[in-house]
Amino acid sequence: MFFGDCYTIRAVVSRIALVFVLTVPLFAQGGMGFNPTGMWTAMYHEDELERTDPGSPAGDYLGIPINDDARLRADTWDGDLVSVLQHQCIPHSAIYAMRAPTGLKIGTVNDPASGEIVAFIIDGTYTGPRTIWMDGRPHPSQFAPHSWAGFSTGVWEGDTLRIETTHIKSGYLRRNGIAFSDQASLTEFLDLHDKYLTLMTIAEDPVYLTEPLVRTESWVWNPYQVFTPIAGYGSCLPSPEIPRPYGWVPHHLPGTNTVVREFSLEYGVPFEASRGGAETMYPEYRKKLKQMAIPRAKVFDVQFEQERKKRAEAK
Repeated sequence: MFFGDCYTIRAVVSRIALVFVLTVPLFAQGGMGFNPTGMWTAMYHEDELERTDPGSPAGDYLGIPINDDARLRADTWDGDLVSVLQHQCIPHSAIYAMRAPTGLKIGTVNDPASGEIVAFIIDGTYTGPRTIWMDGRPHPSQFAPHSWAGFSTGVWEGDTLRIETTHIKSGYLRRNGIAFSDQASLTEFLDLHDKYLTLMTIAEDPVYLTEPLVRTESWVWNPYQVFTPIAGYGSCLPSPEIPRPYGWVPHHLPGTNTVVREFSLEYGVPFEASRGGAETMYPEYRKKLKQMAIPRAKVFDVQFEQERKKRAEAK
């Protein structure tokens, strides 16, 4: 009886262990944390004016850890540059494109033999489709060509998809001239909360940034979304938009751009603060703001005048 009881106990324990192994979530075994494939509609509860139209005002460098070189490049930038023929069809690079006003279509590339997911394809961004390789391949040499989408690899960390992107062509951090160099890299963390897809991005650039820049964006699952590929990276054909002389290049010489002061005056932000830098990212900067002269915001004057006219018309 003793040996029979031991055998029975061992058999039961073995079966329980087998059931436990078979029911462990895939991500705990190095598999997929969740399946992000599908249609996703962008949400704009964060940074709406920056991410949609009209975009960040010229001279608004707040919250961006830029250095003097990046600040000078932004100060000499002119918004009319995007109307030049050579610039009209340039896509946004991966670091900015995920913040652009667009929905997402996420699909997969599967191994034809095993059916395992080799890569995720994120489409709908202004770079064109992004391929996130999931098969463990290494990033290419530092001398390999750069692209708008860059080269991305992904790994699951629990139920979070971590994406590393390198080999990105230089582009905008903001649509007001703040740029990143082709030495920049991007780390992304993709999470699913109920029907909401959240992306946290960390941009690093040894040329123009003094600290990593951390931002977040969200999308909501929408199987009814009609996906339309974004014009610009496909069959874009440049055409003259503004009558200008041949060879015209919009720009501002150093120290001549007066437009960069308009943001400060319009919104009542001290000009020194509008110049950005790493310190403007942190709450402690409020102590320094108290020591600055804060201009009267013009937007309030405009609003008061509109309200005054409405009251006068109502009478």
